[in-house]
Amino acid sequence: MNAAGGDLVAVTGATGFVGQAVLMAAGRHKLDVRALTRRKQRLRGGVEWIDGDLASKDALERLMEGASAVIHIAGVVNAPDAAGFEEGNVQGTLRVIEAAHEMGVGRLIHVSSLAAREPQLSLYGASKLRGEKLVRASGLDWTVVRPPAVFGPRDTEMLELFRLARRGFVPLPPPGRLSVIHVADLAELLLALLPSSEESTHQIFEPDDGEPGGWSHIQLAHAIGAAVRERPIRPLSLSPRLVELAARADRLLRGKKAKLTPDRARYICHPDWTVGEGAQPPRSLWHPRIDTREGLHATAAWYREAGWLR
Repeated sequence: MNAAGGDLVAVTGATGFVGQAVLMAAGRHKLDVRALTRRKQRLRGGVEWIDGDLASKDALERLMEGASAVIHIAGVVNAPDAAGFEEGNVQGTLRVIEAAHEMGVGRLIHVSSLAAREPQLSLYGASKLRGEKLVRASGLDWTVVRPPAVFGPRDTEMLELFRLARRGFVPLPPPGRLSVIHVADLAELLLALLPSSEESTHQIFEPDDGEPGGWSHIQLAHAIGAAVRERPIRPLSLSPRLVELAARADRLLRGKKAKLTPDRARYICHPDWTVGEGAQPPRSLWHPRIDTREGLHATAAWYREAGWLR
């Protein structure tokens, strides 16, 4: 596959979890990529690094010069207040759109989140929806992708669940269901969307692993447990109040490095984070290839080799 017909692809968020998977997939497909970075990066075949971030108009224009499309992955998952989410997920998206217009880049693949479907639950979700609205009003040839929970090598968000599961227990939010997707499958989708087509233009897609009805929290906890230990784990469903208290404790203990923030606590207690019926990308365009149970085992193996899972 040559997803972009040999043209240059601009990528924001390329140094993050999803962005790294996109660069790896682009390398397999022999795509030339120009990627934004805030820190010095090692040389990488097929990738040209541009120093800067979403706040820099000059960097964004250099990123997009001569590009046929832009994949906008960069965003803010955790922030101390609404202003942090606004800057990272709304104003940053607006600057990407403006630079695309300025440099004549007509195609935009925008990575949002399922959280945008329930904006009243979290500052994060509200900011992702506002970013989507900007994209939809941009006048560009756009596609929005709302991933569910993403897992795979290099992920730091689900790492703690693996670490807790290895000890034999996994604290969970109140009973509910969610969809998941392996990061490599998500990366392949983003590249598959690069060419403009009637089936992808001006669409909002919610991809997942293909598991009918998604996973219950307890099912996923057991699957993670099976990936890290031989004996079964004990899942512990917490009440919304206990999740909120745990979030406050995490903020006190780890400050800005906290994973379970009060904003995220409100989000994860929602009972249904499965992808919408009929919202998945057309199978003629893309379909998931990685079985989640196998992917969880491979992710645990990667964590061990990297020294992240002790």
